Amino acid sequence: MNSPSFTLYVDAQFLSPYAMSAFVALTEKNQPFELRTVDLTLQHNHLPEYAQLSMTHRVPTLCEGDFHLSESSAIDEYLEDRFSEVAPLYPRDPRQKAKAREVQAWLRSDLGPIRQERPTEAVFLGKKYDPLSTAAQFAAHKLIQAVDALLSEDAANLFGEWCIADTDLAVMINRLALHGDALPPKLIAYAQQQWQRPSVQRWLALERPTVS
Repeated sequence: MNSPSFTLYVDAQFLSPYAMSAFVALTEKNQPFELRTVDLTLQHNHLPEYAQLSMTHRVPTLCEGDFHLSESSAIDEYLEDRFSEVAPLYPRDPRQKAKAREVQAWLRSDLGPIRQERPTEAVFLGKKYDPLSTAAQFAAHKLIQAVDALLSEDAANLFGEWCIADTDLAVMINRLALHGDALPPKLIAYAQQQWQRPSVQRWLALERPTVS
């Protein structure tokens, strides 16, 4: 039986952490896919042809024949269910799996000041920004406390074996770490190790615009 053919739509600048999550998930599952880009700066995500694929008009969107799915966490979970026997994206233990999904949901719904003041241009393009505001410092402290509680000393991953939540969390930490903001050594070491994963390196190797 032939492998299914996937198309993954991501932002043309390769800056979206959510597109990165879906890209890493597909890569980890060893599924062949075509990568297509949507220029968000020109609002091509609102063009009728893309709106037919994505009800949210956002990236990423995964297409498999006439099946279209947006939102990165939904894509990650679909790929896990679709190819459960290949390279798990989530822990097998139900409680750890739930915690991994909790981490993903939290990173997408909270810590807004960090996302605003340390956009992914700081992560992928090395762009520099003003010192963190009080609100962003509070969010950073919240992030540090949460990760410190989740991550045991010298642990390579959150839940023993790697899961997709590790990649998502490393992006959030690297918003600060790669910008040079103060972080505990444990968090920096964890994010650095996650950054070396081959699937992550494939995303990092994509050609991006230079910093203006």
